[in-house]
Formats: sequence, C-alpha cells, structure tokens
Amino acid sequence: MTAPVRFPRFFVTTPAPCPYLPGREERKVFTELKGDHSDQLNEALGRIGFRRSQTVAYRPSCAGCNACVSVRVVAEAFESSATQRKNLRRNSDLVATECRPWATEEQFELLQRYLGVRHPGGGMASMDEVDYADMVEHTPVTSYVIEYREPSDGPEPGRLVGACLTDRQSDGLSMIYSFYDPEHEARSGLGNYIILDHIRRAAEQGLPYVYLGYWVDGSDRMRYKVRYRPIEQLTAEGWQRISREQQDALIASTAATKRSTEIGGNVPAKDGDPKQYRPDQAIPQN
Repeated sequence: MTAPVRFPRFFVTTPAPCPYLPGREERKVFTELKGDHSDQLNEALGRIGFRRSQTVAYRPSCAGCNACVSVRVVAEAFESSATQRKNLRRNSDLVATECRPWATEEQFELLQRYLGVRHPGGGMASMDEVDYADMVEHTPVTSYVIEYREPSDGPEPGRLVGACLTDRQSDGLSMIYSFYDPEHEARSGLGNYIILDHIRRAAEQGLPYVYLGYWVDGSDRMRYKVRYRPIEQLTAEGWQRISREQQDALIASTAATKRSTEIGGNVPAKDGDPKQYRPDQAIPQN
C-alpha cells in the first residue's frame, strides 16, 4: 500500500454483525494512513465521514443501510443547557492535561473498569495492555491523550477519573475514544463532561468543530450525541445543521431512554476495534 495521498487505496471489510442495530450486518470501507501526508489525508477523509482507528481511516459502507450518520458540534456557537452547565460546575475542579499519545498502566486500568461496567459484551472488553498501547500509540497523525484528574493534596497527581484519545485537525478536535470511571458516584456525567470540555477547548483554540463520530438512528445508547447544540450532520448534500425543532424532538426522545444510555448493560463497546481493519483480509476497491 504505497499509493500517494491523492490516490489512497481503499478496502472493504467482510460483513459482520452490527454492534448497534440487532439483526443487521455492518461493513466498512477503509484506507491506510501513512507517510508525510497522513494528517492531510485524515482531515480530508474526516470531512466526508471517515473516522480514525490507529493507522487506518474508515467509514460505514453497509449494504442497504445508512443509519450511521457523522455528526459534529459547532463549538464556536455552542449553547449549553441547564443540565450541561450544572455538569460543568460539578466537575469544574478536575485537572485536565494534554499528554503525548503514550499508554500508561493507570489509563489501562481505568479503561478496564469502564469496559467492564459499560460494555462487558463488546469486542474491546478482551483488550490487553498491548492492545491498548497499540490503540493509543500507533498514530500517524497529530494526537494526544487528555487526562482528567481530581485535585491532589500533595506532589503526586490526583486520581485519574477520565481520559480521551483526541486528534487535532485544522478545523476541529476529533474525539477518537473516551473512557472514564463509571462508578464514581460523586462524578456523575463524566462522559458528558469530557465532551463539554472538548467543546470549550476547541472554541478557545479557534477551532470550529468537535467531531463526535457516528450518531446511529435507532440505537438508544448513541442518542446522547444529539444533546449538544448546535450540531451538524453529514448528508448527501454535505454538512447541514440539524434544525432546532428536529433537535428538540431528538433530545426529548433521549430522555425516555436515558437509563439505557448512561447505565451500562451487556452492549458492545464503542466503535474503534482495530483488529477488523486488515487489508490482507479485505476486498480491494481500487
């Protein structure tokens, strides 16, 4: 795979059970990110709905289904809700630090707790420390891990309660994978706080967007992504802002399924398992 950045070679994964919608199959198209132009290629593909997993960029390409929709928050015009402002106040004492993409044992232990409670039936639940290191460190683009810690009373860092692997692009921040302490009763809403912090960071850095990945129509556990306004979705005509009326209806429907999205069940982990992206086991497309 030595094609130049202008002509990347694409592959399609073999069909597999959909992790979001029962009874359906998923398929993805992907290409490798490598070389001096990885950042540019990743950004260009990100604008048309691709996501990064280690050294590949992928996008759903499912036969007869287009439920996965790329969404991004307009950070420079963000309107926080009363609930979101309460979350920000509750967690305002957390210390957030941008760290180089280097996996630590402390991060991995937090990830294990997160997966064990939130996604015990997912493919990522079997990740070992080497798998986690690969996920974080195998990045050909500008990335970092943002750690969220409680205040410390001494010279040692405070307790790690959240982390997010993030790509920095010229038009925004792309949240690749976030995880947090799912059983910290005094820190409810940590997952939402991490998103809110990324929105704040993007706005402060003059970056217009925060990319949240895919919103999946019909998947209860993905509905949280529509709580941030304004939000844009990628359509056949390009990126379009979801109307206030449509978003109000989506947020209202989210309230009815809040328990299923915020309290773990036997559900698959978030998308991003890198083991499925192997060119030697995929179908070339060009």
